[in-house]
Amino acid sequence: MLEQLLAAWIGRQRWFGGKGRPIDRVSIDSDATIESGDPGLRHLIVSVWQEGTRDRYQLLLGMRSDLPERLSHALIGNYGPYTFQEGPSHSDWYAYDAVHDHELTPWLLDCMGRDCDWETVRFRHLPDLEIDTSLRSLVLGAEQSNTSLVFGDAYICKLFRRLVPGINPELEIVTALAERHAPHIAQPYGWVETDLDGVPTTLAFMQEFLSNSNDGWDLALASVRDFYATVSGVSAADAGGDFAGESFRLGAATARVHHELAEAFPTDVIETHEVKRMSEGFRQRLGRAVAEVPELREHVGAIEAVYHRVQELTTEVPVQRVHGDYHLGQVMRTNTDWVVLDFEGEPGQPLAERTALSSPLRDVAGMLRSFDYAARHLLAGRPDAASLEPKAEEWAARNRTAFLDGYTDGGGTISAGDAALLRAFEMAKAVYEVGYEARNRPAWIGIPLAAFRRTGL
Repeated sequence: MLEQLLAAWIGRQRWFGGKGRPIDRVSIDSDATIESGDPGLRHLIVSVWQEGTRDRYQLLLGMRSDLPERLSHALIGNYGPYTFQEGPSHSDWYAYDAVHDHELTPWLLDCMGRDCDWETVRFRHLPDLEIDTSLRSLVLGAEQSNTSLVFGDAYICKLFRRLVPGINPELEIVTALAERHAPHIAQPYGWVETDLDGVPTTLAFMQEFLSNSNDGWDLALASVRDFYATVSGVSAADAGGDFAGESFRLGAATARVHHELAEAFPTDVIETHEVKRMSEGFRQRLGRAVAEVPELREHVGAIEAVYHRVQELTTEVPVQRVHGDYHLGQVMRTNTDWVVLDFEGEPGQPLAERTALSSPLRDVAGMLRSFDYAARHLLAGRPDAASLEPKAEEWAARNRTAFLDGYTDGGGTISAGDAALLRAFEMAKAVYEVGYEARNRPAWIGIPLAAFRRTGL
């Protein structure tokens, strides 16, 4: 019965990764009772089978004999008769997604604070830290692949919905940097784990909630909006809300994070033949993108020229742990400095790829592309977009330069050879973006296409 309810419900959730494909069946792999009674709480890991493939998802299942209106949006279905091991019996129970139930979610805090074990689920917290268990939770609505609960103004707890066996890179990196007292991270507090396929696997991770901070993307857009509103002839440097100072500080913070990562984790170098193989991978992805998006074809020569310069490199390339999905939406400006969030890498990629050593220039390129996106995001659909294009280019160029200046000032290195590799990472990122926008937001495809026109390569 429950499997049928889940099969009908799970495909509609924004964090479900198998949209567009039929669900063959759903099976329950583990079912741990956390709270018996009414309301009751169970922790489920379910397998979803689609076209011969299997993905596993995490669910906090709430059970109530009477579902209040405030939880109607979280309803999974009418479960029918059910009896907890130590709870009341009713003829009908309502099953629902319990992350939305502030009466049940405090168990996360309580269990972390006490390092509880509930059957196969283990709760842990960092030593020498106390967790306030009295706080009420609220679900953030912006995430696509996970679910985050904010507890008061103190904590944010991220539940990883789609599960991949292994320690999540975010838990691994942030706890390692916290041990080094790294300044540009949010304080970690605790995590939840279980074993999948015999491997310790992260289910949730809780950090300090930066309540008095601002999202980097929102700050950048405010600056762009102010610049677009200025009269013709006023430069980005003279317009209100100039962002270049913040971009410089963000570059310095990024360099410091890269330094801390290199100190906390192993480093290596890739030799020239491996660099050539990486460049060939860029070229192959370009070929696939051109087949999907014909608008790219006119830029192929310029892009391949950038990739060719990487193949000509004769020096080894240092590699280390990196952020892996770095952009303005992954940083927060506090009252004192920038803080970097979401070190889990690209959630859709295999864990081995997300934890692999890479050039820190990959992160630098991601942020440079993010400045381009911020500059042109507000042009989409505007009738005066063509006349504002020079302002978009000016704002992006000013902030890209400021970020790179801050990065080198903060100890990051970009040599002549690095510059060629950085440009290749930028091009590869823009190629990926063209394909993404063509599939998901066709009106935005001009944003990444501008990356190829701008340079005239």
